[in-house]
Amino acid sequence: MVYKKFAVAILAAAVGACAQIDSAPQTADAVQTPDIDADASEANAVSQNILAVAEPALPPKDIWQRLRRGFTLDRQLEQPKVKDYVSYFSSNQGYMARVTERSRRYIFHVAEQLEQANVPMEFALLPIVESAYDPFAYSHAQASGMWQFIPATGRSFGLHQNWWYDGRRDVVESTRAATEYFNYLSAKFDGDWLLVLAAYNAGEGTVRRAIERNQRAGKGTSFWDLKLPRETRRYVPQLLALAEVVARPDHYRVPLHDVGNTPYYTAVNVGSQIDLAQAAELAGVEIEELYLLNPGYNRWATDPNGSHRLLIPSSKSARFVEALEKLPADQRVSWQRYKVARGDSLSVIARRYETTVAAIQQTNKLRGSRIRAGQTLLIPSASGPSAQYAYSIDQRVQKRQSSGKGKKSNYTVRPGDTLWGIARSLDVKVRELASWNNMAPGDTLRPGRQLVAYSSTSNSDSSNRTTRKVSYRVRNGDSLYRIARKFRIDIGDIVRWNKISKGSYLQPGQRLTLFVDSASNG
Repeated sequence: MVYKKFAVAILAAAVGACAQIDSAPQTADAVQTPDIDADASEANAVSQNILAVAEPALPPKDIWQRLRRGFTLDRQLEQPKVKDYVSYFSSNQGYMARVTERSRRYIFHVAEQLEQANVPMEFALLPIVESAYDPFAYSHAQASGMWQFIPATGRSFGLHQNWWYDGRRDVVESTRAATEYFNYLSAKFDGDWLLVLAAYNAGEGTVRRAIERNQRAGKGTSFWDLKLPRETRRYVPQLLALAEVVARPDHYRVPLHDVGNTPYYTAVNVGSQIDLAQAAELAGVEIEELYLLNPGYNRWATDPNGSHRLLIPSSKSARFVEALEKLPADQRVSWQRYKVARGDSLSVIARRYETTVAAIQQTNKLRGSRIRAGQTLLIPSASGPSAQYAYSIDQRVQKRQSSGKGKKSNYTVRPGDTLWGIARSLDVKVRELASWNNMAPGDTLRPGRQLVAYSSTSNSDSSNRTTRKVSYRVRNGDSLYRIARKFRIDIGDIVRWNKISKGSYLQPGQRLTLFVDSASNG
C-alpha cells in the first residue's frame, strides 16, 4: 500500500509540473496548442514506471533465477582464464547437465543459507568447483564433502567427526560451516570476495603472505595481482566462469537441470538412534536416496549419541513422521545377544558387528572394557545385509576396491606401516593406492585393515619405477602438507625421515630429506 500512495503522489507532482509548463508564456517559436493527451500519456507512463519499480518482484520461477538475482560479483570476462573456463563449461553441456542435476537435492538449502549470511549467490555454485556437488567426494588432501573441508578446518568450525558420523559430509552442517568460514574470511580481507575464494582454496595464510609480498614490492593487492598457487589461480576463474554460464545459459546453449525454488527435504528429529534401512522403509524411499540426503552417516545407523536428525524428501516427511510415532524407540535398531567367548574383547566384538566399543558399553551399562567368558552382551546390529547399505563407508570402500584394472593384490596393514611404504613395496603410486582404497595419502592406517592394489604388466612405467633421495630446501609459505602433496608422499614419512614432529614450524632455508618416486615432478 505504501508503494501505491507513493506512486500517486509522484504522479500528481508530475501532472502539476506539466500544468505549470503549459501555462508559462509562449515564445514566438512555440505558438502551438498544448497536447493534453500527450501530457496525460507521459504522466501515465511515469506512473507505470514508478509502479513497476515499487511493486515487489515476482518470486523466482526456479532456483537458477533466484541465484541470478543474487549475483553480485564482477565476472571479469576480460581475464583470459575466465574466458577459457567459460569456453570449457559452455562446450561441456553433458557435464553441466549432470552437476546441476546432482545439485537438485542441496542447492535450495545452500541458497537459503548464503542469502541469510549475506554471501554472494555465486558461492552456491562453488560446490561444483569443489566436488561436482557430490557430498561423498573425498580428495587426496583428506578433504571431504561437497564443500571439501579438511579434518582440522572442519573441527574448527564445529564439524564433528567420529566412527559413526562425519559432519564434513552432512549437508546442513557443512553448509553452515562454509557460510561461517566465508564471512570469517570476508572480515579478514575487507569484503573482497575474490580474496575470500582464494583463501578458501589456498588458506588464509597463503593469501595474506602474497598480499604482504606485493605491498613490500609496491604492487597491487587484488586477486589478479597476487602470486598464488596454480590451483588457486584456476579456482577463482572457474567460479566466475560458472556464474557467467548460469547467468546466460541460453546464450551459451548450456542445459541447466530443472530445479524448483522450493525445499527438497524436511529435517526430522527422530530422537534416538535408528537403522537407516528401517528409516527408508518408514519413509517409503530407497535407502540410496536416504543416504544421499544424509551423507554424514558413515554406517548402517545414525550415531547413538546424536545428532538424531534425518533429512527426508518433503513429499514423504508426513508419512515418515506418522510411521515413526508408532514405532517404539527400542525397536528402531535391531539387537543381537552375544555370548562372550574366551579371548574375546570389546574391540573384536565391535568390529565383528560393525559397531563401536562405546555403543556396546552404553547398551550394556559397562563402565570399563573388561568382559568375561560366558557373559551375554546385547549388540546393536544392522537389520539387513551389508550390501543393502550401499553408501555406508564400508560399502563405498568395497566398491572402490573393485574398480581397478589389472592384476589385483591384497595387503594386510601391519603396525608401523605407512601408505608410502606399502605403495613402494607393491610397486604402485601412492595416490593410486589411496584412490583404490577410498583414502587420502595422509590417512591413518589401522593395523589389520585390508588394502588392495592393481598392477598391469603392460605398464612399463610401473615396472621401471625407482626411488630417489632428495634434499629439499624449505621455501616461504611451505608446510608439511604442501611438501607432501608436491612430491606425492606421506606427511608421516617426512616426519619420520627428518625426526621432526607433525606440528613443527618449518623455517625457510631448512633442509629436509625426502625419498620420492622418480616419476614425481618435484
